[in-house]
Amino acid sequence: QVQLVESGGGLVQAGGSLRLSCAASGNIFSINAMGWYRQAPGKQRELVALITSGSSTTYAESVKGRFTISRDSAKNTVYLQMNSLKPEDTAVYYCNADLLTSTRTLLVQWGKGAQVTVSS
Repeated sequence: QVQLVESGGGLVQAGGSLRLSCAASGNIFSINAMGWYRQAPGKQRELVALITSGSSTTYAESVKGRFTISRDSAKNTVYLQMNSLKPEDTAVYYCNADLLTSTRTLLVQWGKGAQVTVSS
């Protein structure tokens, strides 16, 4: 019913930039919030950035000043602009959406993940 498709991952050198995109589609009535989480090998999945329907944003302390989350409501798409990348940013990045379906059912949906690798 609802699908999240991520794109934009890849390999970059330290100090470089990447932009991740996540498009939500399907039987969506409204989206309360969309965000990006990441999980590195041996570590717990953590919130990277979150944006609400009111455009409030939240960032992990480790990415503040370097990453920017934004959205295009008309396209149900969220972006994560990642600048000044560090090797410790290497992880699988997952898109997440907290939404209301067309039948007014609350749903938390996850994308399949996008690999981001930062070389030193």
